[in-house]
Amino acid sequence: MEWSFQTAEIVMAALRSGEVSSAELTEAAIGRIERYDGAVNAICVPDFDRARAAAREADRARARGEDRPLLGVPVTVKESYDIARLPTTWGMPPHRDRLPGEDALQVSRLKGAGAVVLGKTNVPLGLRDIQSFNEIYGTTNNPWDHGRTPGGSSGGSAAALASGFGALSIGSDIGGSLRTPAHFCGVHAHKPTLGLAAARGMVPPTAPAPALPTDLDLAVVGPMARSARDLTLLLDVMAGPDPLTYGVAHTLALPPARHERLRDHRVLILDDHPLIPTGAAVRAGVARVAAALADGGARVERHTPLLPDLTEAAVLYTQLLFSGSLAGVPDDAYELLRTRAAGLSADDRSLGAARLRGMVLSHRDWIEANSRRELHRHGWRRLFAEFDAVVCPVSPTPAFPHDHEPDLLERRISVDGVEYPYLDQLVWAGVATMPGLPATAVPAGRSPEGLPVGVQLIGPMFEDRTPLQLAELLEREIGGFQAPAPAPE
Repeated sequence: MEWSFQTAEIVMAALRSGEVSSAELTEAAIGRIERYDGAVNAICVPDFDRARAAAREADRARARGEDRPLLGVPVTVKESYDIARLPTTWGMPPHRDRLPGEDALQVSRLKGAGAVVLGKTNVPLGLRDIQSFNEIYGTTNNPWDHGRTPGGSSGGSAAALASGFGALSIGSDIGGSLRTPAHFCGVHAHKPTLGLAAARGMVPPTAPAPALPTDLDLAVVGPMARSARDLTLLLDVMAGPDPLTYGVAHTLALPPARHERLRDHRVLILDDHPLIPTGAAVRAGVARVAAALADGGARVERHTPLLPDLTEAAVLYTQLLFSGSLAGVPDDAYELLRTRAAGLSADDRSLGAARLRGMVLSHRDWIEANSRRELHRHGWRRLFAEFDAVVCPVSPTPAFPHDHEPDLLERRISVDGVEYPYLDQLVWAGVATMPGLPATAVPAGRSPEGLPVGVQLIGPMFEDRTPLQLAELLEREIGGFQAPAPAPE
């Protein structure tokens, strides 16, 4: 059997039955990477020798009667996670020689579950882009069209999955960094509820050592896969707080999915955002999912007074995002930003103004913004008393051509031929990120140019299994991952 594009679930069944060994799977994955990754550049830090050794040990463990959730399954890991004795640079040239001494918590959990780590996947500089390129490792290309980005910041992981380089990957998300690459590359990803999966060891190289437990604002770590069921398999490995916080290992029991049948779901469909248009290809993907839900008997609605205000949410998300992202800028740069922010008109409510104000947000103003976030969370609780999930775009367009303009504020995104500020496309990611909701990105068809199109399924806080189950049901109705054709060269 050709294993490159099989799901982790199928691979695990084959390992358990003895149909294939981990050593065979690992050698096949390495061979595929060596053959095809030159054109894609998804695997920026290979770790093949240790992968081969881990695969042999997995086979020995299985021969001893052991069986763990991912025993013997080849996987990849986003470059931003610490792996002992491998570079963790976040694409930052001054840190190209940084070699952590221990694994990130989620890497330890992967290995503890028996996974075989093939290597690390590429990222943008500082994880601060919707593309994946940096001076150290170069540019990662979309496996469907090498002239386009696979997304970011988990773009290398999405490209690896779409290229058949391992069955699973782990990434992170604050501005759609799991969901956008999944949407661009035609794979699945899940942004967990804020705080569900601990992130120790997934911090910038500039952070002080040793890696310590951190309560992140907005940011999460999460799973990527080629099927919805594989997302659940990997989330179950990743979920749970940091044992350093509790002093002992601690698991977190998530509620079961609200429903097991499509026809029992109540779903709100969104395809319009007040601050940026939705391109025709993405709108068609949302419509395809909506039609599948309706055909399956789900209650589908497109309007509700319960929906929190999307404009206010986007401005609030933008302020919180840039407040955290630029908290460490040098003093002289910070003073320059403060001067620019002070020069804004008081009635300027654009996203550009929100970005600038967020960059210099005072603690007093952050507390006020956080209070408004809590009001939005309450609004979502009320909405999810009437609905089980919200279906909406991940971003306004399919994968766009590479754009390496150094100043992100100077870039533009074309939506059906009309240009908008590049960073405005983040508003759809912020719908789930700002209030900390779980969101599952799923394939939803192809654009007229043949590019993948995905949507996100947003669920209630800490009810991650509900959007994951809905993703699985939709996969049966409309199909899921398809390998790029022709295969990447």
